[in-house]
Amino acid sequence: MSKHGRILVAMSGGIDSSLAAVMLHEEGYEVIGMTMKTWDYASSGGTKKETGCCSLDSINDARNISVSLGFPHYILDIRSEFGDAVIDHFTGEYIEGRTPNPCVLCNTHIKWDALLRRADRLDCEFIATGHYANIRQDTEGPSAGRYVISKGVDTLKDQSYVLWGVSQESLSRTKLPLGHLRKSEIRDMATDRGFIELVTKSESYEICFVPDNDYRGFLKRRIPTLEAEVAGGNFVEEGTGRILGKHEGYPFYTIGQRKGLGMAFGKPMFVTEIRKETNEVVLGVDTDLFRDGMMVSKLNLQKYARITEPLDTVTRVRYKDPGTRAIVTQTGDDQIEVLFEQGVSAIAPGQAAVFYEGNDVVGGGWIMKSFRQK
Repeated sequence: MSKHGRILVAMSGGIDSSLAAVMLHEEGYEVIGMTMKTWDYASSGGTKKETGCCSLDSINDARNISVSLGFPHYILDIRSEFGDAVIDHFTGEYIEGRTPNPCVLCNTHIKWDALLRRADRLDCEFIATGHYANIRQDTEGPSAGRYVISKGVDTLKDQSYVLWGVSQESLSRTKLPLGHLRKSEIRDMATDRGFIELVTKSESYEICFVPDNDYRGFLKRRIPTLEAEVAGGNFVEEGTGRILGKHEGYPFYTIGQRKGLGMAFGKPMFVTEIRKETNEVVLGVDTDLFRDGMMVSKLNLQKYARITEPLDTVTRVRYKDPGTRAIVTQTGDDQIEVLFEQGVSAIAPGQAAVFYEGNDVVGGGWIMKSFRQK
């Protein structure tokens, strides 16, 4: 009989999830390891060798850790679930003129749900991952009884941003063993336990199904008719509407993009807006990228069930964004208005907005549109 009960650990084969499993095993949990096969890169038509969490090498690395510590390991094939939800969303968002964030969608709606379903079948009370973030349940105040994600202590590795969409029910059954540790400490722990191959293993930060980072090529392979359907639209100038030239099609551009425009303009020009309806890509100078506010929808609130009055937050508009002070006001059941203290550059519809109160994730949602007040 284990000391703490049975727990299902998501193991990608990398150092973080592997050490999460090791730590829980040493704490006395009955660990079951599970590696999820989300994507077969060969089917995307790419040319690079398959790498990252879905590769055979990563699956074997996770299994080897499990075998060395004497706990079971399973491979879970969720390629169908992943493709239907994440990849269809990815392509659909670009066609709508937005810039998607597939990793957030995968974390919160595919992996958690898939893990919890299998945890139930395996009689596991909890699941665990190797994310650098913390979970607690508040016992008093307006957030009493709610489960709250907060930042990991390693500010360079903090992954709280990608977890805003995890539901209260899922959080109640989730353990995040690495939240109180720094990456350097994880490397030291792996070295001390003889898992040198984990310390030297390179980490991938690419989208798993676009490991060559060529999302344009992926879209063209995914939708063979797309290029012909959208080619030949106009680049237009911010403010004046003057036609600057022809582009390859609005889905192949993102807000804030400067390189790869295919034309010289005599000065640095950036994508400031994408207009699907007219197949126009708006270009401006760097100052034209700034916006004072945005509307966010498809919400998931964690710290509070509802934002009942305007709340002073630090709001992040992309993963590496340090955040900007902003007042957020819930204007409907599934809508929040965000007003920034100062202008924010390159807000891209389709990306996730996450609201913080101190280190706590208040909640988040998907950016629908940005605007200027002046």
